[in-house]
Amino acid sequence: MRYFLACAIVATSPAFAELIEPDEVATLPSADVIFLGEVHDNPAHHEVQARAIEAIAPAALVFEMLTDAQADAMPAQLLPEAELNEVLGWDGTGWPDFALYYPLFEAAPTAQVFGAALPREAARAAMGQDADQVFAGDAARFGLLAPLPEDQQAAREDLQAKAHCDALPEEMLPGMVAIQRLRDAMLAEAALRAFEQTGGPVVVITGTGHARTDWGAPYLLEQAAPEVTRLSIGQFEIAPEDAPPFDYWIVSDPHPRPDPCEMFQ
Repeated sequence: MRYFLACAIVATSPAFAELIEPDEVATLPSADVIFLGEVHDNPAHHEVQARAIEAIAPAALVFEMLTDAQADAMPAQLLPEAELNEVLGWDGTGWPDFALYYPLFEAAPTAQVFGAALPREAARAAMGQDADQVFAGDAARFGLLAPLPEDQQAAREDLQAKAHCDALPEEMLPGMVAIQRLRDAMLAEAALRAFEQTGGPVVVITGTGHARTDWGAPYLLEQAAPEVTRLSIGQFEIAPEDAPPFDYWIVSDPHPRPDPCEMFQ
């Protein structure tokens, strides 16, 4: 489903981004925080991210895939792939193979690592709860207390429905949007914390849907700390009809995978 949601954002994307080639990430403009989107299981997207990280030389890396506890377990020196996989407890988390992500750690071996993950159990527990009961930071500062504009709420519910192959009961969709907002806020909060602790630059590794500048983590970071400069790169497998809500975007070949809707049949 993480793959399908990233592709589903195409239909509602406004036109204000610039298409670039994958090798152009080596010459991105500077910013305090750079969001590098991905379709999680696409190896080409991770190759682009590693190239960008090597060029940026960030002081910190923020991963959507890691909890704070996992990030705190990072050793002072980079371990070999199998050992780091075990230290982080990556296997069994539901994310794609660690081999896809290890090159990102290699590209910035001295960067401080921060986690921004909302574990599945916590996400289930958060359904139906107020954001300030779940979010560890300042919920108002990161935009979690204000209701969404009606058109955005409707658009986001439609994206959630498409991401789950129109198989979810309609009454579940508002809760799914609330969880996505919570994940966006956790990414923005972790990025700001990383910047404040290290001075940046900070690279955030996340799904392309969370990296959108119109309502994703970059937008929430802008609301919380407008003085922190931001850059967002989205990666796609299908070219959007209109330029999507990122500063730059890249289209790569689709990665072969089973039909994500089969599980709902």
